[in-house]
Amino acid sequence: MQSDQVMEQPNPGRLRRIFEIFTVSTKLGLTSFGGPIAHLGYFHEEYVNKRKWVGEQKYAELVALCQFLPGPASSQVGMGIGLYRGGIAGALAAWAGFTLPSAVALVLFALLLQGTALADSGWLHGLKLTAVAIVAQAVWSMGVKLAAGRSRATIAALAAAATLLWPSGLTQVLIIAASALTGLWLYRSSPAPGASPAHPGEEPQSGIRLRRSWAVASLAAFVGLLGLLPLVSRWWPNLGLQLFDVFYRAGALVFGGGHVVLPLLQSEVVPRGWIGEADFLSGYGAAQAVPGPLFTFASYLGASIHGVTGAILATIAIFLPAFLLVVGVLPFWHQLREIPKVQYALQGVNAAVVGILLAALYDPIWVSSIQETGDFIVAMLLFVMLVFWKLPPWAVVVAGAAGGAFLGWIGSIG
Repeated sequence: MQSDQVMEQPNPGRLRRIFEIFTVSTKLGLTSFGGPIAHLGYFHEEYVNKRKWVGEQKYAELVALCQFLPGPASSQVGMGIGLYRGGIAGALAAWAGFTLPSAVALVLFALLLQGTALADSGWLHGLKLTAVAIVAQAVWSMGVKLAAGRSRATIAALAAAATLLWPSGLTQVLIIAASALTGLWLYRSSPAPGASPAHPGEEPQSGIRLRRSWAVASLAAFVGLLGLLPLVSRWWPNLGLQLFDVFYRAGALVFGGGHVVLPLLQSEVVPRGWIGEADFLSGYGAAQAVPGPLFTFASYLGASIHGVTGAILATIAIFLPAFLLVVGVLPFWHQLREIPKVQYALQGVNAAVVGILLAALYDPIWVSSIQETGDFIVAMLLFVMLVFWKLPPWAVVVAGAAGGAFLGWIGSIG
């Protein structure tokens, strides 16, 4: 309890507090390799153990909330801590600091890739092979946790089949909705997973510098933009508006973290001719090499499609739903967490996420990357490095680039 009351102590000034949030989150954005689960470990050490900005209980509740919401879970946890610490400005500072390092790196990579022969480089082919290994690892680890047992494995398999047979963003939305209803029906008589007891004497939303009217306005904005942007972009066919619509919907409708956004974005940007399949996968591979949130893959895509302007639009659009949901839901979380039906539905949704990711592993990743025996060997070794040697993703990315360069060299002398 004492650690949760740190936020109520006098502070040296609002601007100094916001700057502190920004600098601490920037440090995390520069050093947090390893994906969302690793990010949560970095956050716990920095925000809970070292700085005591939130207590253990509030941190655990915040993580649980962000697992329930669509969007990038680790980024949402950072936004939530910023919201506790400094209100809406604090949430924005936490997001900007954690996001900018990887976003800038990927924009520079996209600009470097354009107008050069880099697209045919062997090391870039190695990044595609790295994507095979990393997504395979995600399917492996998520499947064990989220699709275990006959019923959830069946949901995952059906979701994968539907995604491959009818590849579109709408299909994935329908799959998630159907899986939520299936989970609600299948697990209605099971004990509610993850339900947490109330904590006497603790006010769950204490320390949040936010009026509930702002929370309601944020939820209204989330729903309004989700419904209006497709209509407006159709009435007014402007590239910038279409980009904002595509990336906003991706951020609003993706459950399961950064890897799951891959098939949704691929189905939106590649068929439109905005970016080629090879450049899409090269950027996804490069996104594994940088620290911070994987959703900054949108920064690469935006820069490839429409330069720096496109990068700014895509980055803001894909993270905006997560920001609106954290601001809108966090003040009411102590009520939502006790609803068993929400937890039943999420069991079905999580299993479907595994299936959607499995489909993405096959198409576009596998079919466009594994073209010969050497490709399979490199991808297999990278998978072993990730899953069994437990090497950090950035090291596997370096190994993948080296493996691709080696295959290119072998091909040039063969």
